[in-house]
Amino acid sequence: MSITITENAARQIRKQLQKRGSGVGLKLGVKTSGCSGYAYVLDYADEIAGDDIVFDQHDVKVLVKADD
Repeated sequence: MSITITENAARQIRKQLQKRGSGVGLKLGVKTSGCSGYAYVLDYADEIAGDDIVFDQHDVKVLVKADD
């Protein structure tokens, strides 16, 4: 699995984390939703869980929960 973010995206993530005042990065996920079945979830990550996969690009961490 690979996730790539641009420098501009990383700049915006850093800006939002600074505005929020805390957080280690951005967490990506998928949840069941509606008729189509799935929806993407974006949230701040306050800590790195043991089952998270961490992608570090442009000084920003993007976390994804590992498959079960």
